[in-house]
Amino acid sequence: MPKIYPIGGGKGGVGKSFVAASLGALIAQHGKTVALLDLDLGASNLHTFLGMPAPKDGLNLFLNKTAQTLEQVAVPTPVTDLFLISSSTCSMEIANLFYAQKIKLINAVKKLPFDYVLIDLGAGTNFNTLDFFLTSSKGIFVCTPEPTSIENAFRFIKAVYLRKIKQLIRQHDFGARVKAAILDTDSSAVKSQDLLDMVSKDDPEKASLLKAHIARFQFKLILNQFRRIADTSLGKKIETVCNRHFYSPFEFWGQVAFDERVIDSIYARKLYVTAYPATITAMDLKRIAGLLTTPQPAPVLQQQAP
Repeated sequence: MPKIYPIGGGKGGVGKSFVAASLGALIAQHGKTVALLDLDLGASNLHTFLGMPAPKDGLNLFLNKTAQTLEQVAVPTPVTDLFLISSSTCSMEIANLFYAQKIKLINAVKKLPFDYVLIDLGAGTNFNTLDFFLTSSKGIFVCTPEPTSIENAFRFIKAVYLRKIKQLIRQHDFGARVKAAILDTDSSAVKSQDLLDMVSKDDPEKASLLKAHIARFQFKLILNQFRRIADTSLGKKIETVCNRHFYSPFEFWGQVAFDERVIDSIYARKLYVTAYPATITAMDLKRIAGLLTTPQPAPVLQQQAP
């Protein structure tokens, strides 16, 4: 099974596709085979960041069963060992993927014969996006230093947790009160902590099981488009808050400096990290790619606030 890293963040325009394309290329330069999977369904543009025209075919062939495996629709990119699975040729209705198609796709992703799979996700907290993020226990959250972006990132993190907790409660034998909270039509207003509190009161043993499942996740945080006027300790502050209030370890992996030449590279149809390899931004991305390709000790979950 490949190392799978979904890349999300909730808000559009924070640079998820830029980060995915850049890290994919840099990991491939480490001698690893990498597949970039564009699951920004309905707004696919990952090929643009790679300096490529839109592929003629891609995910559409897998979903309509013309291709039997997801590997068959992966196309080579200008970077050796880096491949792209695009959804740009899918119909606009692809954003409303059927449940059976989603499960088929998630299972296929886990069978891809690459060292790494980076999944570029769209904005928002719809169920498809959340379930794609939950394909792996190691996800990357991308946001910018702006308050609105950070707020959206927290909202996305909370939605991921709630979605996972609901899935676990549905799959296991939990009490009627907890089940009712999930099946209630207004369950979208229920917070993940509320559900955990319910389980703790009804069945402490089940609560321990639930927390153990959630603790298996290891999330990474990246601050993109970082300007010099921003608080350099912001990333660590976000990491601390997340580790206080969630049951999974969060780790800040660094900031990526803002560079106007990112836009220049897109207009020029060139991959930024190969067009401008000596910039501070490229160096920031190289350091993060190094963390992805070097075995890291498991992050320690900090004590939660009462």
